[in-house]
Amino acid sequence: MQRTARVPNNFSNGTVRDRVGRESQHAGRCAVRPGVYRDRVPKNRNVFSSLLSRAASRVVHGLWRHAQRAGAVSAERPGPYAFRRIGEGTRLAFPQGTLFGTEWIELGACCVVGAEVTLTAGMMPDLDLGPDTVLRLGDGVVLGRGSHVVADGAGAGVTIGNDVFCGPYVYITSTNHSYDDPHQPIGRQWPRSAPVEIGAGSWLGTGAVVLPGARLGRNTVVAAGSVVRGEVPDHAVVAGAPAKVVRRWDPGEGWLPPLRTPPPVPVPEGVTGGQLAALARLGVPEPGTAGAEAGRLGGAAGPGPVPAPPADREGSDDGMRTP
Repeated sequence: MQRTARVPNNFSNGTVRDRVGRESQHAGRCAVRPGVYRDRVPKNRNVFSSLLSRAASRVVHGLWRHAQRAGAVSAERPGPYAFRRIGEGTRLAFPQGTLFGTEWIELGACCVVGAEVTLTAGMMPDLDLGPDTVLRLGDGVVLGRGSHVVADGAGAGVTIGNDVFCGPYVYITSTNHSYDDPHQPIGRQWPRSAPVEIGAGSWLGTGAVVLPGARLGRNTVVAAGSVVRGEVPDHAVVAGAPAKVVRRWDPGEGWLPPLRTPPPVPVPEGVTGGQLAALARLGVPEPGTAGAEAGRLGGAAGPGPVPAPPADREGSDDGMRTP
Protein backbone atom coordinates (compact mmCIF):
# COMPACT_ATOMS: atom_id res chain seq x y z
CA MET A 1 0.00 0.00 0.00
CA GLN A 2 1.43 3.34 -1.03
CA ARG A 3 2.08 5.73 1.80
CA THR A 4 1.36 9.41 1.41
CA ALA A 5 3.39 12.14 2.97
CA ARG A 6 1.86 13.80 5.99
CA VAL A 7 0.70 17.27 5.17
CA PRO A 8 1.37 19.81 7.90
CA ASN A 9 -1.54 21.76 9.32
CA ASN A 10 -0.20 25.00 7.91
CA PHE A 11 0.01 23.67 4.32
CA SER A 12 -2.42 26.31 3.29
CA ASN A 13 0.27 28.82 4.02
CA GLY A 14 1.52 30.33 0.75
CA THR A 15 5.16 30.22 1.88
CA VAL A 16 5.17 26.44 2.29
CA ARG A 17 3.33 25.92 -0.98
CA ASP A 18 5.84 28.09 -2.84
CA ARG A 19 8.76 26.25 -1.27
CA VAL A 20 7.40 22.86 -2.33
CA GLY A 21 6.84 24.15 -5.86
CA ARG A 22 10.38 25.49 -6.13
CA GLU A 23 11.87 22.21 -4.89
CA SER A 24 9.81 20.25 -7.42
CA GLN A 25 10.92 22.49 -10.27
CA HIS A 26 14.57 22.21 -9.19
CA ALA A 27 14.35 18.41 -9.06
CA GLY A 28 12.84 18.36 -12.55
CA ARG A 29 15.58 20.55 -13.95
CA CYS A 30 18.28 18.41 -12.38
CA ALA A 31 16.77 15.30 -13.93
CA VAL A 32 16.62 16.74 -17.47
CA ARG A 33 19.55 19.10 -17.59
CA PRO A 34 22.52 16.62 -17.81
CA GLY A 35 21.41 15.09 -21.11
CA VAL A 36 20.47 18.40 -22.70
CA TYR A 37 23.69 20.00 -21.55
CA ARG A 38 25.87 17.25 -23.01
CA ASP A 39 23.98 17.29 -26.31
CA ARG A 40 24.04 21.02 -26.92
CA VAL A 41 27.11 22.40 -25.18
CA PRO A 42 30.63 21.24 -26.17
CA LYS A 43 32.98 20.01 -23.51
CA ASN A 44 34.93 22.78 -21.87
CA ARG A 45 38.62 22.92 -22.64
CA ASN A 46 41.24 24.73 -20.70
CA VAL A 47 43.42 27.41 -22.23
CA PHE A 48 46.43 25.11 -22.58
CA SER A 49 44.45 22.49 -24.51
CA SER A 50 43.07 25.12 -26.89
CA LEU A 51 46.49 26.63 -27.56
CA LEU A 52 48.00 23.19 -28.10
CA SER A 53 45.30 22.28 -30.61
CA ARG A 54 45.85 25.50 -32.56
CA ALA A 55 49.60 25.03 -32.56
CA ALA A 56 49.28 21.45 -33.81
CA SER A 57 46.94 22.58 -36.60
CA ARG A 58 49.39 25.26 -37.72
CA VAL A 59 52.27 22.80 -37.68
CA VAL A 60 50.36 20.24 -39.77
CA HIS A 61 49.27 22.82 -42.34
CA GLY A 62 52.75 24.29 -42.48
CA LEU A 63 54.31 20.88 -43.08
CA TRP A 64 51.76 20.14 -45.81
CA ARG A 65 52.51 23.42 -47.59
CA HIS A 66 56.21 22.64 -47.38
CA ALA A 67 55.60 19.15 -48.79
CA GLN A 68 53.59 20.63 -51.67
CA ARG A 69 56.41 23.02 -52.56
CA ALA A 70 59.15 20.43 -52.17
CA GLY A 71 57.25 17.64 -53.92
CA ALA A 72 56.24 19.62 -57.01
CA VAL A 73 57.91 18.50 -60.25
CA SER A 74 59.43 21.05 -62.63
CA ALA A 75 62.29 21.36 -65.09
CA GLU A 76 64.57 22.51 -62.29
CA ARG A 77 63.43 19.77 -59.91
CA PRO A 78 62.26 16.75 -61.92
CA GLY A 79 62.49 14.43 -58.94
CA PRO A 80 62.65 10.73 -59.81
CA TYR A 81 60.94 11.21 -63.19
CA ALA A 82 63.00 11.25 -66.39
CA PHE A 83 60.67 13.15 -68.72
CA ARG A 84 61.81 13.52 -72.30
CA ARG A 85 61.22 17.26 -71.95
CA ILE A 86 59.75 19.62 -69.38
CA GLY A 87 59.28 23.15 -70.65
CA GLU A 88 60.20 26.24 -68.68
CA GLY A 89 57.58 27.26 -66.16
CA THR A 90 55.80 23.90 -66.17
CA ARG A 91 54.80 22.49 -62.81
CA LEU A 92 53.26 19.21 -61.68
CA ALA A 93 51.54 19.69 -58.35
CA PHE A 94 52.14 17.40 -55.39
CA PRO A 95 50.99 14.72 -54.85
CA GLN A 96 51.32 13.38 -58.37
CA GLY A 97 49.18 10.58 -59.74
CA THR A 98 50.52 7.56 -61.61
CA LEU A 99 53.49 8.47 -63.82
CA PHE A 100 55.31 5.93 -65.97
CA GLY A 101 56.84 5.85 -69.41
CA THR A 102 58.06 9.38 -68.77
CA GLU A 103 60.93 8.91 -71.24
CA TRP A 104 58.29 9.15 -73.99
CA ILE A 105 56.38 12.10 -72.49
CA GLU A 106 56.98 15.73 -73.49
CA LEU A 107 55.55 18.64 -71.52
CA GLY A 108 55.54 22.09 -73.11
CA ALA A 109 56.30 25.39 -71.43
CA CYS A 110 54.09 26.99 -68.78
CA CYS A 111 51.88 23.94 -68.27
CA VAL A 112 49.85 23.58 -65.07
CA VAL A 113 49.28 19.97 -64.02
CA GLY A 114 47.07 19.60 -60.97
CA ALA A 115 47.44 17.21 -58.07
CA GLU A 116 46.84 13.48 -58.56
CA VAL A 117 47.02 13.73 -62.36
CA THR A 118 47.99 10.51 -64.16
CA LEU A 119 50.29 10.65 -67.21
CA THR A 120 51.28 7.31 -68.72
CA ALA A 121 52.94 6.13 -71.92
CA GLY A 122 52.60 2.44 -72.73
CA MET A 123 50.32 -0.20 -71.33
CA MET A 124 52.63 -0.82 -68.38
CA PRO A 125 55.96 0.41 -67.00
CA ASP A 126 59.37 -0.62 -68.31
CA LEU A 127 58.37 -1.03 -71.96
CA ASP A 128 60.47 0.08 -74.93
CA LEU A 129 58.15 2.30 -77.00
CA GLY A 130 60.63 3.23 -79.70
CA PRO A 131 62.28 6.54 -80.58
CA ASP A 132 59.18 8.74 -80.97
CA THR A 133 57.27 10.72 -78.37
CA VAL A 134 54.07 8.99 -77.30
CA LEU A 135 52.40 11.65 -75.15
CA ARG A 136 52.86 15.34 -75.92
CA LEU A 137 51.44 18.39 -74.16
CA GLY A 138 51.75 21.74 -75.91
CA ASP A 139 52.59 25.05 -74.26
CA GLY A 140 50.19 26.46 -71.70
CA VAL A 141 48.18 23.27 -71.18
CA VAL A 142 46.14 23.01 -67.97
CA LEU A 143 45.12 19.62 -66.55
CA GLY A 144 42.71 19.78 -63.62
CA ARG A 145 42.99 17.74 -60.47
CA GLY A 146 42.55 13.99 -60.87
CA SER A 147 42.69 14.00 -64.67
CA HIS A 148 44.11 11.06 -66.66
CA VAL A 149 45.99 11.11 -69.96
CA VAL A 150 46.71 7.53 -71.05
CA ALA A 151 48.75 6.97 -74.22
CA ASP A 152 49.04 3.39 -75.41
CA GLY A 153 52.28 3.45 -77.36
CA ALA A 154 53.87 4.01 -80.74
CA GLY A 155 51.23 4.67 -83.38
CA ALA A 156 48.57 5.32 -80.75
CA GLY A 157 49.85 8.37 -78.94
CA VAL A 158 48.09 11.41 -77.48
CA THR A 159 48.80 14.94 -78.71
CA ILE A 160 47.31 17.94 -76.89
CA GLY A 161 47.77 21.32 -78.56
CA ASN A 162 48.77 24.64 -77.05
CA ASP A 163 46.54 26.40 -74.52
CA VAL A 164 44.16 23.50 -73.98
CA PHE A 165 42.31 23.79 -70.67
CA CYS A 166 40.93 20.68 -68.95
CA GLY A 167 38.72 20.75 -65.89
CA PRO A 168 39.05 18.27 -63.01
CA TYR A 169 38.79 14.53 -63.60
CA VAL A 170 39.02 14.61 -67.39
CA TYR A 171 39.92 11.24 -68.95
CA ILE A 172 41.81 11.13 -72.27
CA THR A 173 42.90 7.74 -73.59
CA SER A 174 44.17 6.22 -76.81
CA THR A 175 43.39 2.63 -75.75
CA ASN A 176 40.19 0.88 -74.82
CA HIS A 177 38.90 -2.60 -74.03
CA SER A 178 37.45 -4.74 -76.82
CA TYR A 179 34.65 -7.27 -76.55
CA ASP A 180 34.74 -9.05 -79.91
CA ASP A 181 34.75 -12.55 -78.43
CA PRO A 182 31.59 -13.11 -76.38
CA HIS A 183 33.09 -16.24 -74.78
CA GLN A 184 36.12 -14.50 -73.25
CA PRO A 185 36.20 -12.05 -70.35
CA ILE A 186 36.51 -8.51 -71.68
CA GLY A 187 39.51 -7.84 -69.50
CA ARG A 188 41.40 -10.74 -71.14
CA GLN A 189 40.86 -9.57 -74.72
CA TRP A 190 43.49 -7.50 -76.50
CA PRO A 191 42.56 -3.79 -76.35
CA ARG A 192 41.98 -1.50 -79.31
CA SER A 193 44.19 1.56 -79.80
CA ALA A 194 44.06 4.67 -81.99
CA PRO A 195 45.80 8.06 -81.78
CA VAL A 196 44.07 11.03 -80.12
CA GLU A 197 44.52 14.69 -81.09
CA ILE A 198 43.08 17.71 -79.30
CA GLY A 199 43.36 21.02 -81.14
CA ALA A 200 44.91 24.14 -79.69
CA GLY A 201 42.76 26.47 -77.63
CA SER A 202 40.16 23.87 -76.69
CA TRP A 203 38.33 23.55 -73.39
CA LEU A 204 37.23 20.24 -71.84
CA GLY A 205 34.74 20.45 -68.99
CA THR A 206 34.79 18.50 -65.75
CA GLY A 207 34.52 14.74 -66.16
CA ALA A 208 34.75 14.73 -69.96
CA VAL A 209 35.96 11.51 -71.60
CA VAL A 210 37.89 11.40 -74.88
CA LEU A 211 38.05 7.94 -76.45
CA PRO A 212 40.62 6.41 -78.84
CA GLY A 213 40.59 7.83 -82.36
CA ALA A 214 39.05 11.17 -81.36
CA ARG A 215 40.25 14.25 -83.23
CA LEU A 216 39.13 17.57 -81.81
CA GLY A 217 39.61 20.72 -83.86
CA ARG A 218 40.86 24.11 -82.71
CA ASN A 219 38.95 26.04 -80.06
CA THR A 220 36.42 23.31 -79.41
CA VAL A 221 34.34 23.10 -76.25
CA VAL A 222 33.49 19.74 -74.66
CA ALA A 223 30.66 19.95 -72.15
CA ALA A 224 31.11 18.49 -68.69
CA GLY A 225 30.50 14.76 -68.54
CA SER A 226 30.52 14.28 -72.32
CA VAL A 227 31.96 11.22 -74.06
CA VAL A 228 33.76 12.14 -77.28
CA ARG A 229 34.74 9.87 -80.13
CA GLY A 230 35.34 10.55 -83.81
CA GLU A 231 36.08 13.96 -85.31
CA VAL A 232 34.93 17.34 -84.00
CA PRO A 233 35.26 20.39 -86.30
CA ASP A 234 36.99 23.63 -85.37
CA HIS A 235 35.06 26.13 -83.25
CA ALA A 236 32.33 23.71 -82.20
CA VAL A 237 30.60 22.92 -78.92
CA VAL A 238 29.79 19.26 -78.23
CA ALA A 239 27.75 17.76 -75.41
CA GLY A 240 26.24 14.44 -74.42
CA ALA A 241 27.17 10.78 -74.38
CA PRO A 242 27.98 10.19 -77.15
CA ALA A 243 28.86 13.83 -77.74
CA LYS A 244 27.10 15.71 -80.53
CA VAL A 245 27.61 19.21 -81.93
CA VAL A 246 25.19 21.60 -80.22
CA ARG A 247 26.72 24.90 -81.31
CA ARG A 248 29.11 25.89 -84.10
CA TRP A 249 30.77 28.98 -85.53
CA ASP A 250 29.88 30.20 -89.01
CA PRO A 251 32.19 32.85 -90.53
CA GLY A 252 29.24 34.69 -92.05
CA GLU A 253 26.61 34.38 -89.31
CA GLY A 254 28.64 33.85 -86.14
CA TRP A 255 27.60 31.35 -83.49
CA LEU A 256 24.66 29.09 -84.41
CA PRO A 257 22.51 29.00 -82.40
CA PRO A 258 23.40 32.47 -81.04
CA LEU A 259 24.99 32.84 -77.63
CA ARG A 260 22.58 33.67 -74.84
CA THR A 261 24.85 36.03 -72.92
CA PRO A 262 26.48 39.31 -73.93
CA PRO A 263 30.16 39.24 -74.83
CA PRO A 264 32.61 39.88 -71.99
CA VAL A 265 33.64 43.48 -71.41
CA PRO A 266 37.30 43.91 -72.37
CA VAL A 267 39.83 45.62 -70.15
CA PRO A 268 40.04 49.33 -71.05
CA GLU A 269 43.03 50.34 -73.12
CA GLY A 270 45.99 51.66 -71.19
CA VAL A 271 45.30 49.65 -68.03
CA THR A 272 48.41 47.75 -66.98
CA GLY A 273 48.70 44.46 -65.16
CA GLY A 274 50.03 46.24 -62.10
CA GLN A 275 46.95 48.44 -61.93
CA LEU A 276 44.67 45.43 -62.16
CA ALA A 277 46.60 43.72 -59.36
CA ALA A 278 46.29 46.87 -57.23
CA LEU A 279 42.53 46.94 -57.79
CA ALA A 280 42.31 43.30 -56.76
CA ARG A 281 44.18 44.02 -53.53
CA LEU A 282 41.78 46.87 -52.73
CA GLY A 283 38.85 44.50 -52.87
CA VAL A 284 36.85 46.40 -55.47
CA PRO A 285 33.28 44.99 -55.65
CA GLU A 286 32.35 43.01 -58.70
CA PRO A 287 30.38 44.86 -61.38
CA GLY A 288 26.63 44.62 -60.97
CA THR A 289 26.75 44.04 -57.19
CA ALA A 290 25.25 46.30 -54.55
CA GLY A 291 28.70 47.46 -53.46
CA ALA A 292 29.66 48.48 -56.97
CA GLU A 293 26.40 50.42 -57.41
CA ALA A 294 26.92 52.23 -54.10
CA GLY A 295 30.46 53.16 -55.08
CA ARG A 296 29.28 54.54 -58.42
CA LEU A 297 26.59 56.69 -56.82
CA GLY A 298 29.03 57.92 -54.23
CA GLY A 299 31.50 59.11 -56.84
CA ALA A 300 34.12 56.44 -56.22
CA ALA A 301 36.87 56.29 -58.81
CA GLY A 302 37.02 53.31 -61.09
CA PRO A 303 35.42 51.87 -64.17
CA GLY A 304 31.69 52.22 -64.63
CA PRO A 305 29.28 49.40 -63.89
CA VAL A 306 29.10 46.51 -66.28
CA PRO A 307 25.60 45.50 -67.42
CA ALA A 308 24.51 42.27 -65.79
CA PRO A 309 23.34 39.38 -67.99
CA PRO A 310 19.60 39.24 -68.71
CA ALA A 311 17.65 37.73 -65.84
CA ASP A 312 15.50 35.56 -68.07
CA ARG A 313 18.30 33.66 -69.74
CA GLU A 314 18.33 29.89 -69.25
CA GLY A 315 22.01 29.15 -69.69
CA SER A 316 25.41 30.62 -70.30
CA ASP A 317 27.67 31.04 -73.26
CA ASP A 318 30.00 28.27 -72.18
CA GLY A 319 28.13 25.69 -74.22
CA MET A 320 27.52 23.51 -71.21
CA ARG A 321 23.81 23.17 -72.03
CA THR A 322 21.96 22.03 -75.09
CA PRO A 323 20.03 24.93 -76.66
